[in-house]
Amino acid sequence: MEKTLKEYDAAFAQCRDVFLKKTKDYGTAWRILRPKSLTDQIFIKAQRIRTLEETGESKVGEGVADEYVGIVNYCIMALLQLELSEADGMELSLERATELYAAKEQLARDLMIKKNHDYGEAWRDMRVSSLTDLILMKILRIRQIEDNKGKTIMSEGIDANYQDMINYALFALIRLAE
Repeated sequence: MEKTLKEYDAAFAQCRDVFLKKTKDYGTAWRILRPKSLTDQIFIKAQRIRTLEETGESKVGEGVADEYVGIVNYCIMALLQLELSEADGMELSLERATELYAAKEQLARDLMIKKNHDYGEAWRDMRVSSLTDLILMKILRIRQIEDNKGKTIMSEGIDANYQDMINYALFALIRLAE
């Protein structure tokens, strides 16, 4: 588990670095996006990964790893949008954005530790393409929950699905680095 935590933290640090650099460049313009729009952005990233996995060809120069980083960061933005209100303002300071990101990062990490224990690091034996498919499945679940106005009978909520996608994307980043 120590190896996993080290790799996980390094992959998350890569995502955080991109998020913070983009926040310095653009501010928190993502605050204008509704959660449904963020779900669609995640879908676009995951669908592109699937296309690249199937064709092996990229015409825009960004690779699969960049898209997984994007998925992690869009999931964190979506989790934040579920919590923040208009009263929080559109523009968050870099310090506040960093603090909020860190809280969601810790939440995802804690969940990963629990699930990784219970599943015995099964993700290490999975194909990266299966992780992509799991992300796409979670997106479809979120869309259905969104269409049901957030109501579920027996299923996890939207936030749990975003957290799972964060972890699947981080597992994919770890597997790609191997």
